[in-house]
Amino acid sequence: MFQPSAKDFSGPHLIGLFLTFRILDFPDMTVEGIFPMGAATCVAAINRGVDPFWATIMAIGVGMLCGLVTGLLYTKGKIPILLAGILVMTAAYSINLRIMGRANLTLLNKPTLLKADFFKAMPEYFDSVVLGIIVIAIVTVALVYFLQTDLGQAFIATGDNEKMARSLGIKTDNMQIMGLMISNGLIGLGGALVAQNNGYADVNMGIGIIVIALASIIIGEVAFGELTMNQRLVAVTLGSILYRFVLLIVLRLGFNTNDLQLLSAIVLAICMMLPVFQKMFNIKHIIKRGVTSHD
Repeated sequence: MFQPSAKDFSGPHLIGLFLTFRILDFPDMTVEGIFPMGAATCVAAINRGVDPFWATIMAIGVGMLCGLVTGLLYTKGKIPILLAGILVMTAAYSINLRIMGRANLTLLNKPTLLKADFFKAMPEYFDSVVLGIIVIAIVTVALVYFLQTDLGQAFIATGDNEKMARSLGIKTDNMQIMGLMISNGLIGLGGALVAQNNGYADVNMGIGIIVIALASIIIGEVAFGELTMNQRLVAVTLGSILYRFVLLIVLRLGFNTNDLQLLSAIVLAICMMLPVFQKMFNIKHIIKRGVTSHD
């Protein structure tokens, strides 16, 4: 029987990728390395007696540090952003092994955010849902506020047109570094929360996270049409839920659960081609309408 994976649901890591993929227009490949790094940092810290809250904050900090490295490689080292992300992602694998001392580490009989008194009285699975909603709400509101500030507008302008932003006196290198730091900090937070929900961290738990996140972003945009920037942040979360329903429907049709990554890639490809299909449909509709009016 197919069991849901927490990383397939909405999370701050999805919003983190949205910041680089949609606002900065960066193909940030660090996601698959930083997601398990956030998990590894949090789990290793908890195993060493650190409070789960501060362990989660440490995961955010580690993610931001990796974002800083990627940003410096890109802006100062002049390494293409795709390659810079791959370099950091590759290095992250070894670092994760160093952090945990092994390929995986459990939280058996260890405290987590989900074991707080607030969640103990809730039915099964409700604790992770409520925690996810709380975190997503805080992250979304904070980013909505940030993007409305002068700094946030400079950040958006950098992603829209870097040359124009530079001509207006915006330090685009700093904006890009800041965006990568915020994005990877959120990705680290997502890894920490998923690890606490699953009860373990694994060096391979980031595999496929880029496909999942991009599918959530694109499904949200396609499903809800033209949106403002603030609305698109909310659409990312709703898109992840719709994406999950699509996968569940596909699996209900009898596909093997071992093909989940393949199915995810196919769903993402179809979603990305929807505008093309829509354009083709509109063209056919226009041609048909023109022929009818001519007759």
